[in-house]
Amino acid sequence: MLIFNYRSKKELKANIGKKLNYTETSIFGLEYKSNGILVGSNRPHLTSNSGKEFFAEVTLKNNLIVKVN
Repeated sequence: MLIFNYRSKKELKANIGKKLNYTETSIFGLEYKSNGILVGSNRPHLTSNSGKEFFAEVTLKNNLIVKVN
């Protein structure tokens, strides 16, 4: 699961059409894909990131966010 570096899911949605700001967390290899669906969260109490805790599914096409669920 990736860490999305956004203060809220609303802020993440406001970045549709832009590149994803994220942090890799897996010790087994990179999870980021330039095309496809990524699952991630913002867990401020675990990562010291600011903002609200949220989970999201982000669809990317050519490294750009096209959809956020």
